[in-house]
Amino acid sequence: MDSFLKEVISELQSKNHDISELVFVLPSKRAGLFLKRELLNIYSDKTFFAPVIYSIEEFITELSGLRQIDTIQTLFDFYETYLNTHAHLEKESLEVFSSWAQTLVQDFNEIDRYCIDNDSFFSYLSGIQDLNHWYLQKEKTELIQKYISFWNNLSEYYTNFKNKLLEKKVGYQGLLYRKASENISSYIKKNTHKHILVGFNALNNAEQIIFKSLLEAKIAEVYWDADTFFLENKYHEASLFIRDYKNNWEYYKENPFKWIRDNFSSSKDIKLIGVPKNIGQAKLAGQILKSIPSVDLERTALVLADESLLLPVLNSLPDSIESLNITMGLPLKEVPISSFFELLFSLHKVTHHKGLYYKSVIEILNSQPAQWLLGFLANELISKISKENLVYVTVEKLQSETNDAKSRVLELLFTPWENALKAIEQCRKIIQLLKNGLDKEKTPLELEYIYHFHVVFNRLLALCNTYQYVVTISSLYYLYRDIINSETLDFRGEPFRGLQLMGMLESRCLDFDTVIITSVNEGVLPAGKSMNSFIPYDLKRAYNLPTYKEKDAIYTYHFYRLIQRAKTVYLIYNTEDDGVGGGEKSRFLYQLEIDKVQKHELSKYIASSEIPKLSHEPLVIPKEISIIERVKELALNGLSPSALTAYIRNPIDFYYKYILGIKESDQVEETIAANTLGTVIHNTLEDLYKPLENKYVSVADVEKMIARIDEEIKYHFRKEYSKLDITQGKNLLIFEVAKRYIYNFLKSEEKLLKSGSQLKILAIESNLKTELEIPELDFPVFIKGKVDRIDELDGVLRIIDYKTGKVNKSDVVLMDWEVITDDYKYSKIVQVLAYAYMQHNEQPLSSSFQAGIISFKNLKEGFLKFGTKTSVRGKVDYEVTSDVFEEYLLQLKKLIMEISTLEIPFTEKEV
Repeated sequence: MDSFLKEVISELQSKNHDISELVFVLPSKRAGLFLKRELLNIYSDKTFFAPVIYSIEEFITELSGLRQIDTIQTLFDFYETYLNTHAHLEKESLEVFSSWAQTLVQDFNEIDRYCIDNDSFFSYLSGIQDLNHWYLQKEKTELIQKYISFWNNLSEYYTNFKNKLLEKKVGYQGLLYRKASENISSYIKKNTHKHILVGFNALNNAEQIIFKSLLEAKIAEVYWDADTFFLENKYHEASLFIRDYKNNWEYYKENPFKWIRDNFSSSKDIKLIGVPKNIGQAKLAGQILKSIPSVDLERTALVLADESLLLPVLNSLPDSIESLNITMGLPLKEVPISSFFELLFSLHKVTHHKGLYYKSVIEILNSQPAQWLLGFLANELISKISKENLVYVTVEKLQSETNDAKSRVLELLFTPWENALKAIEQCRKIIQLLKNGLDKEKTPLELEYIYHFHVVFNRLLALCNTYQYVVTISSLYYLYRDIINSETLDFRGEPFRGLQLMGMLESRCLDFDTVIITSVNEGVLPAGKSMNSFIPYDLKRAYNLPTYKEKDAIYTYHFYRLIQRAKTVYLIYNTEDDGVGGGEKSRFLYQLEIDKVQKHELSKYIASSEIPKLSHEPLVIPKEISIIERVKELALNGLSPSALTAYIRNPIDFYYKYILGIKESDQVEETIAANTLGTVIHNTLEDLYKPLENKYVSVADVEKMIARIDEEIKYHFRKEYSKLDITQGKNLLIFEVAKRYIYNFLKSEEKLLKSGSQLKILAIESNLKTELEIPELDFPVFIKGKVDRIDELDGVLRIIDYKTGKVNKSDVVLMDWEVITDDYKYSKIVQVLAYAYMQHNEQPLSSSFQAGIISFKNLKEGFLKFGTKTSVRGKVDYEVTSDVFEEYLLQLKKLIMEISTLEIPFTEKEV
C-alpha cells in the first residue's frame, strides 16, 4: 500500500505540475523530510530544483513577519507589562506572578490562534468571575476588590503586552498565528506559486482563514488524509474536524474534496496487549522488535504516547536493531546530572541558621558529580558526619580535614547562596570543574550533559542581567525549573534508516507497515479532561475555543490515522492501577473492538514476566576450623549474656556480630534513639547511687538524688551527643520521659523506705567474670557482664537488672527449663541468672537470694523477681538456690556446646 505522501506526489505528477514551482506546507518538519524522500524516489530519473517545503510553524512565521520567542522570554516581557500597567496598584513578585502567568499566557495563545475579539471576550470573563465568586457579597472587602480589579484590567494587560511584543517584532505562537491571518491578503498579492497543503486535521481559526484565503485565490490545493470508515460514522471523533470542513467550507460546495480513501478497512493484524507497569511496556516493546526481521525495521514505527518512557525503551531495545532514528529529544530534567542541581537548589533555598542539614549534605556528597569532584573524600565526610552525629554541618567543619583544591570544591557546593547571581556564579564554576575533571574519551555522554547545563546557566545569567526581577533563590529556582522542563537533548541519526522511534505528533503524515504504540491508556491516549486554563468551559463553548472534547478528537485522529495504512499493529497498555496512565485501558481499544472491521484480525493478550516461585530457605552457614577458633577467642575473653541471647534469638545474628565482627553502620540520630535513652538512664542511676555503695539508703539520700535528676540527665545526654538539641521537639519530649522514668523510680524507692523497709546498696555497675566448667570442651569458657545493681532489702539479697523497655512478670517466671535456650522470650531470665551466677561464683552469696528486673515502663509492678513453678496454677518460688543454678548451668552449657560444635551449623531462625 502506498503511503499518503507518495499518493500526493503521484497525484501532482499526474497533473503535470512543475514540482520545483510548488510550495508545500505540512504539519511538521519531519513530514517535510519524508516528503523529500518520496520526491527523490518518484523523480529519480530526472534532475530538478527542490520545491519550497514549510512546516506549518515555519509558514506562519513567514506570513506573520514576527520572530517567535520562547516561554521564558514571554514570561519576562509579560511581567514588565504587568508592572507598567496600572503601576500604582500593588504588584506581586516574579515568583508569585510566574505561578499563574504561564497559564494566562496559554489562554492568550488560544485567544489569538482562534482570532477572538479580545475586548468582548475579557469583558465576559471578568463578568463571570464577579458573578461566580462575589455577586452575593453586599460589601466587597479589599481582597475582593483587588480580585475583581485584576479581571477588569485583564484586557489592558493583554493589549499592552501584545503591543509591546509587536513593537519588538516578536511574539508568542498565538500572536504569530493572529498576525499571519491578518497578513494573508498581502501575502497572496505577492505570491502566485501553487501551495500544496498536506495532511492537516484540526485547524484553529487563524489557519482556517489562511487556508480558505489561499483556496479562494486559487493558489492552493488541500490534501486531507480522510478515511471512508470515519467520515461515514458521524459519531466517530476521528473525522470531527475534517467532516466539518467538508460540509461547511464554501470552497467544497463547488470543488471536490481530496481525499477520502478506504484504507482503514483493509487487512490488519491488531494485537491488544496489557502488561503491568511502564517498565513492563518497555520490555515488551523490545521483545516485539526482536521478532521483526531487520529488513522490515525501516517500515516499523515505535510510537510512545507517554514520552517519559524514552529511557526505559532505549534500554530495552534488542541488539538486532542496527540503526535507530529518534525524533524526540531527551528532556534535560531526565538526565542524571539534573538531580544533582535539584539537590543544590533544595539545600540553598532555605536559610540555615544552625548550619546545613545533614541529610541534604549527605545526598549531595552521595551524588555522582560530587563523587567526581571529591573522590574518596566524599565518603570520608559522610562517615565523619555519621560518627560525630552532626545534625547540622558547617562548611568550615567539612573543610577542616581537606587540601586546598578539595576545600575549594566544598566551598562551591555548600557556601550559602546569598542571591540569584551568586547562585548562578557558583553553579557555573561547579560546571567548569566537572568539565575539567572528566575524561573526554571515557565520559563523552556525561560531558554532553554538562555542556547543556552550561548553556542553561549561561542563559539564566543573561536573563538575570537583562531583567532585574530575579533576586531570590526561590525565583531563580522557578526560572531554572521552567528552562529545564522545556530543554531537550536531541539525538542524531539518519532519518530514513532503521527503526523509527517517535511521539504521537511526530507521526503526522507518516505511514508504516508495522506500528507499535505504548501507553494506550486513559489519561494518556486521550489525555482526558485536564484543562490548564482560566477560561471557563461555557465561555470556551460560546467562542468556539477548543475544550477537552476537541482535544480528545485530535488524539483520536492521530491514533487512527497512524494505524489506517498499517498491516500489523501492536497496542500496548499498562494494566496496573497506579495513577495516571495506569489501569484503565484507552477507550480507543474498546472502540476498535466495537467497530471491528471484517478484515481486521483482533486479538487480546495479557503479558507478564515469568515470576519464579519464592520459597524462603533458611540461611545455613557451616562451621569451619577458623570459626571454632573465633569461638574459642570469645569464650576466653568471656561470653556476655547479650551474646548468648543473640544466639538464642537468631544464630545468624550471632555469626554476623560476634564471629565476623560486623557492626551496624553509624547513623546520624536526629532524635534520641531507644538504646541512647537506656544508656543515659543507666549512667544517671550509676552516678546517683555509686556514692551509696556499702551504705544504707535513707529518705534524705533519695530526696537529694531527686533534686539532682535534671542536671545529671542533662550531663549524660550532652556526654552521649554533645551536638544534639534537647531543648525542643521530639528530643525535649524524650528528655522529659527520661526525667520522669528516674523520678518515678526514685519516688518508688522513697515510698519503700517510708514504709519502714531497710535498703542497703552493695554494688553498682559491678563488672563480673567467671569460668564455666565444661569438660566436654578442650578450651576454657568464661562468661562476663556488668550487673546494674546488687542490694539488700530487709535482709533479702537482690541481683537487679534495669530495663528501659517494658517487661512483664510472665517474662521472668519459668515452668520448663528446656525452653530457656530455645525461646527468645526467656532471654531476660538468661541474663539475670548469668549475673546472679557470676556474682555468686565471685563472692558466694547466702543460701538463697532473689534476682530480677526493674522495668521503667512497668514500675507499678515493682521488682520483677525471677521465679519457677511446676504448673500453670502452681505457686511461684522466687528463691535462687543451688538447685536453680544447677538447672540453669545445665542449659547454658548445652547452649555453649551447640555454639562450639563444628558439626552444628549456624542456622537462621524466622524472626
